[in-house]
Amino acid sequence: MTTTTAVPTAVPTALKTGHIGLNVTDLDRSLAFYQRVLGFDVQAQGTEADRRWAFLGRDGKLLVTLWQQADGEFATGQAGLHHLSFQVETIEEVQGVQAVLEELGAGFLYDGVVPHGEGVSSGGIFFTDPDGIRLEVYAPSGADSAPAPSGAAPTCGFF
Repeated sequence: MTTTTAVPTAVPTALKTGHIGLNVTDLDRSLAFYQRVLGFDVQAQGTEADRRWAFLGRDGKLLVTLWQQADGEFATGQAGLHHLSFQVETIEEVQGVQAVLEELGAGFLYDGVVPHGEGVSSGGIFFTDPDGIRLEVYAPSGADSAPAPSGAAPTCGFF
């Protein structure tokens, strides 16, 4: 006789993304980047030579963890993280982040602020961190003055 175990059918009702963990090659370089570009605070940090890490956030909320355990740049052709996106309130805030990135000489994936699709008001900037991890900063409205680089396809999907 075979016994089956009942599988719970209830799903979580208040599911939210907690934090995102990123592998980096140089913790000091990545810390400087994420603090300068996104204004993160260091909430905790591990400094042992073989276990370097940092917890980053704002207003006491953990948002990103950095782990110095990568040997090379982010591989976009491998399964895993596609990109990490941060929402801000206004398109002016997006432009402020863009100005900081330009100062730092960061690599942009599109030219300036772009909408998420043709005829869509939301949009932002797409860029890479020092390890080539693809990032986005966007606002829910105000990006509709530029053409969408991917036409009807999602701008954040194919870059």
